[in-house]
Amino acid sequence: MDGATRERVQAMTEQAREALDRCLGAGADQAEVSLNSDRGLSVGVRNGEVETIEYTRDSGLSVTVYFGQRKGSASTADLLPTSVRATVERACEIARYTESDPAAGLADAERMAREFPDFDLWHPWDIRPEQAIELALRAEAAGREADARISTSDGATLATGQSLSIYANSHGFVGIEHSTEHSLGCGLIAGSGTGMQHDHWYSNALAPEDIEAPEAIGRRAAARAVGRLNPRPVRTGTYPVLFEAPAARSLIKHLLAAVSGGALYRRASFLLDSVDTQLFPERFSIIERPHLRRGFRSTAFDAEGVATRESALVENGVLRRYLLGSYSARRLGLETTGNAGGAHNLEVADTGAGFDDLLHAVGTGLLVTELMGQGVNPVTGDYSRGASGFWVENGEIAYPVDEITVAGTLRQMFRDIIGVGRDIDPRSHIHTGSILVSAMTVAGQGQVMG
Repeated sequence: MDGATRERVQAMTEQAREALDRCLGAGADQAEVSLNSDRGLSVGVRNGEVETIEYTRDSGLSVTVYFGQRKGSASTADLLPTSVRATVERACEIARYTESDPAAGLADAERMAREFPDFDLWHPWDIRPEQAIELALRAEAAGREADARISTSDGATLATGQSLSIYANSHGFVGIEHSTEHSLGCGLIAGSGTGMQHDHWYSNALAPEDIEAPEAIGRRAAARAVGRLNPRPVRTGTYPVLFEAPAARSLIKHLLAAVSGGALYRRASFLLDSVDTQLFPERFSIIERPHLRRGFRSTAFDAEGVATRESALVENGVLRRYLLGSYSARRLGLETTGNAGGAHNLEVADTGAGFDDLLHAVGTGLLVTELMGQGVNPVTGDYSRGASGFWVENGEIAYPVDEITVAGTLRQMFRDIIGVGRDIDPRSHIHTGSILVSAMTVAGQGQVMG
């Protein structure tokens, strides 16, 4: 971290402490303050021409106060002292008029993080707009030149950003986080007329040297777009479904939503009272690793300052815990798991199979490469989403398919997972390979499933 950044962090820390002092000076029994400062550059090109160049610089302050167990919150994007004072006053005024909530309050003081390792998350990219434009143009050009069937570009974008944040509370806790993220992506269109197909590819990382080469991104986007040309219909039926790694990530997200504290205490989850029950096959496990080097969500503390730790979410198919912050834990009569603000880095263990092995295991069925729509009921677990991908015959990709629907229930889908691939998609805090579900209902074009 350079000297200028250190000065920004120091100034933000002082602002957070001053805001806390104002809260306590106004009579609050407890208080917490979050302060963030984000900067970034984004450029976009299309068909060899520059479309956008955007600089961003955002900051914000949020304040939460507790008068007994009455809570008030307020926020501002203006960090001038007068605005900070007004924000504290609004939070205090709100708290005085709210009902007392037995679960309200800071996380317990003894759970605050005490150690703050360096997870190697800070890698600013000192790139000028003309350099960013050149990289985006190279990705687009490589994609357009990769195959004669590429008809036009949907654009290429390079984005780089850095984020600083401070969390402080009246337990005396002050936590500082700083991270960067950079991405380069390209979208292309293949074919013409009503037969046009679109696809894209992107690469993102915390350090710029970890991003894929522009030419590789463009060529992969082209291959994916061309591969979708001339889709055929599918006969409705029950088949094995293989979710390509990027699409498989959504299945894990549905699990996270179902085991989050907010859904559970509102009784809006199909996984109520499911801890220590067998939800998945024995070979299926998920480990949360919040201290992973260069992990997208590596952190020593959660959004309440609670120390994070590595632990199993699913072990040998058994759900071991929920994802809880202090409020949801109190509502459920449990203890926080250090997940205020969500899950940190998750690693889904593979079952020893490569992608080709899983494809062979499909036999005849569906490979899903893209999912559309929001057809998931979090209360019942009913699942029905639009999809596109490829039909598989004799364990090999036969032809592309689109405008289809895949359906089932998440609980049954979880039980029916028969393989997780080694082809991990690293572009998220959820690391998973492709996931094979032994049987789902697949409806062809124009057919609707209730």
